[in-house]
Amino acid sequence: MSMSTPKPQLQAEHLTIGYGDKIVQQDLSFSLMAGEMVCMLGPNGCGKSTLLRTLADLQPALGGDYRLSVQQSAKAIALVLTERLSIDNTTIHDVVAMGRHPYTSFLGTLSAEDERIIHSSLESVGFACTSAPYFNDLSDGEKQRVLIAKALAQQTPLILLDEPTAHLDLPNRILVLRLLRRLAHEESKTVLISTHELDLALQLSDRIMLMSPHQGGIRLDTAPNLIASDAFTEAFHMDIFHPLD
Repeated sequence: MSMSTPKPQLQAEHLTIGYGDKIVQQDLSFSLMAGEMVCMLGPNGCGKSTLLRTLADLQPALGGDYRLSVQQSAKAIALVLTERLSIDNTTIHDVVAMGRHPYTSFLGTLSAEDERIIHSSLESVGFACTSAPYFNDLSDGEKQRVLIAKALAQQTPLILLDEPTAHLDLPNRILVLRLLRRLAHEESKTVLISTHELDLALQLSDRIMLMSPHQGGIRLDTAPNLIASDAFTEAFHMDIFHPLD
């Protein structure tokens, strides 16, 4: 009996992204599958954040098309942005509960099932919800884990993250990326991360989405294949693996 080919969680075809009349990238075509963590690498200005914001429906595509596995975007995509957040007088439970808003009533009342999902999401990132500390009392690394829990509570098949390790020290950068890889594999989610963590991305990602400044500049493949084809040198216009040469 032949096995059916899995359907992608997200599929883009000839996508053009940018702001107003300014095109940042065009003719981007790729598919993201369930159960994989994809790290998006590339030089500044190549369109990584613009692509994430377009896929998350925060800004319109300028051309082409992309399709999600779930029609309603709030139930298809969870987005975690780079900005350092300060939320006064709010517990970690209440921050994660925000992820349940697409599913609650008009009044935002949480059901017993919502509470179960909130607690489970916090436990997935290493938090017990018994003490319910305030969000602003946490370290940067702990805050990032809570925001990932919020994305998990949204129960979307696709999670997009823009520089999730930007403000973290090395141990927490490793912890967060290992956590995201585990969640992708164990919960069959698609995790797409924009990052500058080249070394960690090469080791931990299932595939790498490599973007270069020229139009249509996107390659999606495993790290060994991209290295063997000299794709990183082309994207960054230098040999990043031998910087002293």
